[in-house]
Amino acid sequence: MKLSDEQLQQFDELGYVMLPDIFSLDEMAVVNGDLPRIYDMQRDEVWRESSGAVRTAFAAHTYSEPFDLIGRHPRLVEPVQQLLGGKVYIHQYKINAKAAFDGDVWQWHQDFGTWHRDDGMPEPRAMNIALFLDDVTEFNGPLWIIPGSHKEGVLEAGHDLKTTSYPLWTLDNGKIAELANEHGIFSAKGRAGSVLMFHSNIVHASSPNIGPWGRTIVYLSLCHVDNHITRHKRAEWIAHRDFTPIDIANDDCLKELARKAVAAE
Repeated sequence: MKLSDEQLQQFDELGYVMLPDIFSLDEMAVVNGDLPRIYDMQRDEVWRESSGAVRTAFAAHTYSEPFDLIGRHPRLVEPVQQLLGGKVYIHQYKINAKAAFDGDVWQWHQDFGTWHRDDGMPEPRAMNIALFLDDVTEFNGPLWIIPGSHKEGVLEAGHDLKTTSYPLWTLDNGKIAELANEHGIFSAKGRAGSVLMFHSNIVHASSPNIGPWGRTIVYLSLCHVDNHITRHKRAEWIAHRDFTPIDIANDDCLKELARKAVAAE
């Protein structure tokens, strides 16, 4: 799958591009079917809110076949390779849940700022591609993006170790107000199966989910193989140390998995 010239221009100017309905609901059903098993796991990779609700399941591609296929899916990997100009590896893999009523905030931040400070990633030759497993609306904690903020470079940040269960290099409120007043804020919403691509320096956040509907988004943080991390400060399942280029799966891999499941019944 390739981005059009118009989509490439939007990514360059705004730092993100929305791709509606990239996956079918049947394909999403295959992936969502493994979430209850993952959420029940008691393992280091599965982080929870103070309420006990799952916040993030890291590295799910290492213990889930459907999520392994998502991490190697051509509809996600090929557009990133197009933008980064070569082969990529998985730097980080997250299933981010926003449970109904209990999904907590993700503070304003830039991802490359964390990857550079904590993991020694040399340059912002990495980016995120996010797959919506549920419908994402204004009522269940969508991602907020400040368009064009990726052009600001790496901004000064403080290490927030207290607000949530996940430590994050966060931006000053004054800087956020300055950027938002200049560029506005984009709320990334869409149906299940939609995809959001965004630059590793884009400023983004998400509010708590106080609505009655949960939402789950898979984030692949993909890095050019020549730009791999140089510091192993964080756990391997947070910042991966296998820099092997992704072995891209077949486009119909999720449908094939569904057929195998039916045949085994």
